[in-house]
Amino acid sequence: MKKYKEFIPVKDFTASSIACGIKKGSTKKDMCMIYSEKPAHAAGVFTKNSVKAAPVKISMENISSGNIRAILANSGNANACTGKQRTDDANHMISLVSEVMGIDSKEVLAASTGVIGVPLPMDRIVSNIEPMAKNLESSNFPDAAEAIMTTDTFKKEVSVDFMLGGKKVVISGMAKGSGMIHPNMGTMLSFILTDAAIENELLKKALIECTDVSFNMISVDGDTSTNDTAIVLANGSAENKPIAMEGPNYYIFKEALKIVCIELAMLIAKDGEGATKLIEVNLTGGFSQDASNKLAKAIISSNLVKAAFFGNDANWGRVLCAMGYSGGNFNAEKLDLVFEGGGKTIQLVEKGKGVPFDETTAEEILKNETVTIHVRLNDGSFSAKAWGCDLSYDYVRINGYYRS
Repeated sequence: MKKYKEFIPVKDFTASSIACGIKKGSTKKDMCMIYSEKPAHAAGVFTKNSVKAAPVKISMENISSGNIRAILANSGNANACTGKQRTDDANHMISLVSEVMGIDSKEVLAASTGVIGVPLPMDRIVSNIEPMAKNLESSNFPDAAEAIMTTDTFKKEVSVDFMLGGKKVVISGMAKGSGMIHPNMGTMLSFILTDAAIENELLKKALIECTDVSFNMISVDGDTSTNDTAIVLANGSAENKPIAMEGPNYYIFKEALKIVCIELAMLIAKDGEGATKLIEVNLTGGFSQDASNKLAKAIISSNLVKAAFFGNDANWGRVLCAMGYSGGNFNAEKLDLVFEGGGKTIQLVEKGKGVPFDETTAEEILKNETVTIHVRLNDGSFSAKAWGCDLSYDYVRINGYYRS
């Protein structure tokens, strides 16, 4: 199994992107289309926010009706909270893709990200769908990854190739996300494509299980968006024997999908708005899986922990405090706590009690671009990982002027 830090073209999938000027004054590419030459099995996970954007609601319905051929996504506008118009606009976009591509409207998914409560500039969108459809190429995926970015500072792409039943299979994914990111999906979009042949129900099962250990284990700012969407399409063009039951081939596929999802989730956490470092929580020895997940999430979601890491302050008490209110069961008197970064480690807590440590060494560790919090509960066999970032002055600056 080989991993690539780029989007590797997937057989019989194409993409295109274009600059519509969806956000006033912007000249960046802000709309993209992804197309499968043949019907693809599809699975999706969506925001748990009760205020859902129109494209989320429509995509949830369409993805449950059968195969999918196309995804239309835009940045700069969430198409949320604009009354009936939001649904009319999303349906209009989908119907135009359906008409131009000669496919059923139920075979089209929509995704949006950006400002909430502002109507879409439909005149600019409508006039650009057909030109975009005429420019579908397998080489256009890097531009498509750029088109879904909002406050992101870099594109998020990863691919894996591997053998499945004697056939080479590719899974490639792109994502966007920088702010409004919190466990239970974060504003994030992720589109994952594969040429593997796999039945719908198993594809759904694999995505849900992979999401639980990736996108649902990140946090930037504690806000769950109205638009969160992660979709995987599998068109079967690798011509492997279709995966129709759990077994060796299913587990190989799920492991590859998990790698893609975790890498994309880590890139989102690393690119948190205003972030200066990626923080990973590596929790081991947990009493149960549920407790381990809750504890890891609480640490990575704590604004006080994030602020301390921005200031390179080894204030480990904030880590234990977050664990204490997490709702996850653990014995604080058994806990060991270690920080790691730049090839160095430092222990701060042993069996629930703070130990003397060198502040200079701790500060050097916390100054690294990636820092790991090792929590050893010494109370069981369960583990969990979570990812986030520090909380800087720039986070307030970016979000204080987001609409402008």
